[in-house]
Amino acid sequence: MTDATVKLLDLNDYELPLFSENRENEIGRPPNAQAFFNNIGNSDILVICLTKYNGSYTAAYKNLFDWCSRINQKVFQNKPIILLATSPGAGGAKSVLSAANSSASYFSEHPVAAISVPLFYEQFDSMAGVVIDGNLAIALTDATMLALQAAAK
Repeated sequence: MTDATVKLLDLNDYELPLFSENRENEIGRPPNAQAFFNNIGNSDILVICLTKYNGSYTAAYKNLFDWCSRINQKVFQNKPIILLATSPGAGGAKSVLSAANSSASYFSEHPVAAISVPLFYEQFDSMAGVVIDGNLAIALTDATMLALQAAAK
């Protein structure tokens, strides 16, 4: 596929106040939450890269997700999803990956793949932009093919 476009959504570009119903009643729907939600809607496939802090989601991800769920509980808008979780440790952020995978059905369809990337700095060559581990590279390719097939349905 030579005509694919990849758009990276950096959470830093969608800064929001901490979610609460009181804040929502006070300010309404923040434009950054709507913009992020719209970007999801304009996508064919989602690759969600999760990092783990203290065994769970980052505060930035959770806050953005909470705001978007007020727009529509189906935040992922039934797009094929590949979940990735990584950490520099051997656990590969499996706790946050498990949480995301188990709750995904409340917010969209189940992910087509959930992949843990342990020992990130040993598995990824950031200069070349490639995964070093052959088995991990195959798993990522397989996940991408599953997502493409799901998007084509």
